[in-house]
Amino acid sequence: MRPLLFTLSCCWAAAGLAQTPDAGGLRPATNDAPLPRPVLSPEMRGDIYMARKMFREAVDVYREAPDSHILANKIGIAYHQMMALPQARRQYERAVKMKRDYSEAINNLGTVFYAQQSYRKAISQYRKALKTNPNSASIYSNLGTAYFARKKYDQAFEAYQKALSIDPEVFEHRSTQGVLLQERTIAERAKFHYYLAKTYAKSGDTERTLIYMRKALEEGFKERGKFLEEPEFAKLQANAEFQAILKLEARVL
Repeated sequence: MRPLLFTLSCCWAAAGLAQTPDAGGLRPATNDAPLPRPVLSPEMRGDIYMARKMFREAVDVYREAPDSHILANKIGIAYHQMMALPQARRQYERAVKMKRDYSEAINNLGTVFYAQQSYRKAISQYRKALKTNPNSASIYSNLGTAYFARKKYDQAFEAYQKALSIDPEVFEHRSTQGVLLQERTIAERAKFHYYLAKTYAKSGDTERTLIYMRKALEEGFKERGKFLEEPEFAKLQANAEFQAILKLEARVL
C-alpha cells in the first residue's frame, strides 16, 4: 500500500502548484473530487466480517478469494465460531493438507477435538503443532488446558508455566480474531484458577496471583490449605491481601 499512498501525496502536491485566474489575480486551483476508496481483497473483506462477528458472511466472502492454506484456516475459524465443528474440522484438515507444517491449523484442529471432549487427540495435535512452532504461548496454553481436562494437573502446570514464560499476557488475551484459536472452556474453573494462581506465583507476579487466588476461592476451591503448603506461595504468606483472601467464603452462584 505504500506506493499508492506516495502517489496520492504527489498528486496533492501537484494540484497545489496549479493556478487559475480569478478577479484578484491567480489563486491555487482546488480539486473537490473525492479520493478513490482503497480496493479490498475478498480476504480483507472477510477479515472485516470476522471482526464484526458476521461469520456466515465471512465464509461466503473468503470463498471468493484464491484458495490457500491460510484461507482454508480462516474459513475453519469462521465455522468454528458458529459451532459448526464438522465443517471447521474439514477446513483445518484441508489447510494442513496444503501445508503440512501449518501450526495454526494443526492447533485449531486440536481445539475441535477438545470441544468434542477427545482430549487425547487434542493433546496429540497441540504437541504436533509445537514441533513446528515451539515458541507459541497460545499452543502451550491449549496443551495445558487439555492436560487439565484429563486431570493430569502436573503436566498442565508445566505447560502453563511454559506458556507464561513465552508471553506473560497469554492468559489475559480475550480476542477471538486471528488465525489461531485459544481454548477457554474449563469445566473445573475453581481448580483451573488455583493453577493459574500457582503459575503466576511461581513467575513472581503477585498482583495476578492474588486475582486468581480470589477467583478460585470465590468459585468454591476447597483445598485452601494448598495456598499455605505449596512452596510457590511461600513468599506471599506475609502479604496482608493474601491473608485476607484466604478468609473469603465461596460465592453462591
